[in-house]
Amino acid sequence: MFDELLARLQQKHRTGAFPGAEPQIPPRARCLPAVDLGTCGCASGCNACAAACPTGAITVNGKVCFDLGKCLFCPDCAAACPKSAIRFGTDYRLATRTRDDLRVATDPLRLAAALEGETRRLFGRSLKLRQVSAAGCNACEADCNVLNTLVFDLGRFGIQFVASPRHADGVLVTGPVSRNMLLGLRKTYEAIPSPRLVIAVGACAISGGPFAGHPEVLNGAGEVVPIDLFIPGCPPHPYTILDGLLRLLGRR
Repeated sequence: MFDELLARLQQKHRTGAFPGAEPQIPPRARCLPAVDLGTCGCASGCNACAAACPTGAITVNGKVCFDLGKCLFCPDCAAACPKSAIRFGTDYRLATRTRDDLRVATDPLRLAAALEGETRRLFGRSLKLRQVSAAGCNACEADCNVLNTLVFDLGRFGIQFVASPRHADGVLVTGPVSRNMLLGLRKTYEAIPSPRLVIAVGACAISGGPFAGHPEVLNGAGEVVPIDLFIPGCPPHPYTILDGLLRLLGRR
């Protein structure tokens, strides 16, 4: 027992200072993409980045437009660009309230706004979520689970994952929603008392990700339930998820 207490004292305080201080995102992390307009050749007809994108997340019409809801944050577009005009930065703030806000070109990303009125009063200090993995690969699920560790300590914000939808205020969906999970997701949503929230985490839950168009996939949770918060990524960084949740509750 004394050894355990000594080890705990040596470890000191491990919980991150976020949101009071900005988190340290590793330089190799791939978050918000950006295009150097000064060197980009798309205005003169180059389409290399769009052709290389495995999910069709890039469109070119005189300028490059990213659909972050489809983006896997892979480096294929950056590698394909002949002028190295595309780079992925470390700006982890990616969550939005609408699907259209995830389509960005030169304008800044419109980050998620807080819930309105009575809904914000109900959930602003206590939010219970039932997580549903709708055929996910376990990457987004893992980054949701890690929020419960002492580094992130999700519970200090009054946010918790619960075992039953009847104890929940909303559902957090990961995965592209396979047809086998359609009924499970729908029943989970219907079992949550109103008013209820839906949070889509990851490219799969938003658009189907790399599985979009497959006959056994419904191309995301939006085909089944209305979504209140979109958190893109493949998978999203844990701070991206946490930032989105706090913005939804008006805590950012």
